[in-house]
Amino acid sequence: MQWGLKGLVESGLAAHVGETRAANAAAAGRRGPSTPEELREARAQQDAVPPAASGAAGPPVSEEAVEAAGRRVPVRVLTPGGGEPRGVHLEIHGGGFYMGSAARDDARNRRLADALGVAVVSVDYRLAPEHPWPAAPDDSETAALWLVEHAAARFGTARLTIGGFSAGATLAVTTLLRLRERGVSGAFAGAALQFGTYDMSGLTPAGRLIADEFFIEAYAGHAADRTEPDISPVYADLRGLPPVLMVVGTSDVLLEDNMAMAARLSAAGGEVDLRIYPEARHGFTSRSTGMAAAARHDIECWLADRLSAPA
Repeated sequence: MQWGLKGLVESGLAAHVGETRAANAAAAGRRGPSTPEELREARAQQDAVPPAASGAAGPPVSEEAVEAAGRRVPVRVLTPGGGEPRGVHLEIHGGGFYMGSAARDDARNRRLADALGVAVVSVDYRLAPEHPWPAAPDDSETAALWLVEHAAARFGTARLTIGGFSAGATLAVTTLLRLRERGVSGAFAGAALQFGTYDMSGLTPAGRLIADEFFIEAYAGHAADRTEPDISPVYADLRGLPPVLMVVGTSDVLLEDNMAMAARLSAAGGEVDLRIYPEARHGFTSRSTGMAAAARHDIECWLADRLSAPA
């Protein structure tokens, strides 16, 4: 397992610590919804604000419904400007399993598509609590299977990567675990995971830090056993997964969870690159800070290496 770039925390990131602390102070007190009423209000506020424009010219976004394994799921497809894609990245949005949408990641996905010259397929999975587990993993798996079956014909390349932001990182791992059981996890060359939640059982030291969060109740409160790997992948047999990049900040409540997941992946024989960013909080890669830009650059470089590595 690699710890960061040259160490647990790359020394060059110290230049961005002051700005990161200021951004943390400005966001102090913000938290996710903690009741059904707060969730409805947060969704209404989010819906009232149009998704951010991509800020870059490029082919129009395609909204489609794709099918695989007898299931159907909506996706958004962004293709790079200036040529055929060199690969396809399956992106799974964040939002605690109960908020967010693929459209709200258009700006981030457009940057990734153009930076890497890839098509980005973003999954509009069903949200809890209206659609609790296993709806979101089912939808994510459906999109992944569709790519395995159709990427070469649709995009001219079968070179695939997967990634996710917060809850999307969790779903990226559960998707790979499901694909492994089908014998096709090797279709993906790598997984870029940004501060996912890997223990929702509340039984590990890391899991106990978030055990009372409402998003867990909304997503998996009905489950008899939240150590089920499809819910809490830290409990899974993690052998046979593709290389993984894990990105997390030192001020993220999920730091210990990510470190535990990285250790388990490594112990299972996996190739893991864990990168920890000083003072960074949960969701920091969506900010307009030097620390966020450094992390986004690291993610792009890592994915580019995976796309160019021998199959």
